[in-house]
Amino acid sequence: MPSQTIQWFPGHMAKTRRLITENLGSVDIVIELLDARIPASSKNPEIDRLTERKPRLTILTKSSLADPDATARWLASDSRMLAVDTVTGDGVKSIAPAVKRILSDKLKRYEEKGMSGRAVRAMIVGIPNVGKSSLVNRLGGGKKAKVEDRPGVTLTKQWVTTSVGIELLDMPGVLWPRFDDRTTGERLAFTGAIRDAILDVEELGCALCRDLFRDHRTLFCSRYKLDPDALAEATPYELLCAVAKKRGFLLSGGELNTERAAEILLDEFREGKIGRITLDPPPEKKKTVKTDEAEEPKPDGEAV
Repeated sequence: MPSQTIQWFPGHMAKTRRLITENLGSVDIVIELLDARIPASSKNPEIDRLTERKPRLTILTKSSLADPDATARWLASDSRMLAVDTVTGDGVKSIAPAVKRILSDKLKRYEEKGMSGRAVRAMIVGIPNVGKSSLVNRLGGGKKAKVEDRPGVTLTKQWVTTSVGIELLDMPGVLWPRFDDRTTGERLAFTGAIRDAILDVEELGCALCRDLFRDHRTLFCSRYKLDPDALAEATPYELLCAVAKKRGFLLSGGELNTERAAEILLDEFREGKIGRITLDPPPEKKKTVKTDEAEEPKPDGEAV
């Protein structure tokens, strides 16, 4: 099966980049949302370039769908990163204190000028379908932003007032014109950041089978009742065929309906039915370098 190059950069995304630049002076902080299942793949390098002058809080969304151990390791790699789930509400209450901690010096200056009641203004940025509008609605206390489980729903900027002293500027989701590698494009597609309509769903299903069988074999085989030993040498397409066979997806004449199997596989991965899975490995811990030099003895009477 020929591989496809995964790209999706509608015209409104170029407009979003301009909106970010034009409105950056109106906010105190940028809140960048990353998908907890793919924190590296969902990080748009364009956002770093466009917002480098502003303080940043990074939020890992959809954390209830990600491997909790992997999420903990991602959080340990960045002191200005939080994990939040907008469906359950977990972690949402920690956002306002984190914002105020990051902006503590600026807020202190406001207080000295008699402006202690001034609301903090934050710009919400991230890739499509990462949960920006859901987070805005959580913090805003109601459904003020349109939410759908597909990319490209929010197409214009919108201000939302919250009860936690933060005014939120919700920006449309934005990708970047060309991905550095194929893996990034695939993982964005797996999680729904790219419209399924522009993709070969069968090829995408094969790629997801490959990654799940390689890195999350127990969860994958348990969900679809597959024998991992019997499939040890299987190709990605054969893995997809095995899923189709187990689920009884057949076309007229008894041919396996692998397209239907791919659609179900993607839906069940996105809904967390296969398990809590993180596709991007956390950063490795930096090793402490030890020297071979022995500590010099302290003179008598010196505190140790």
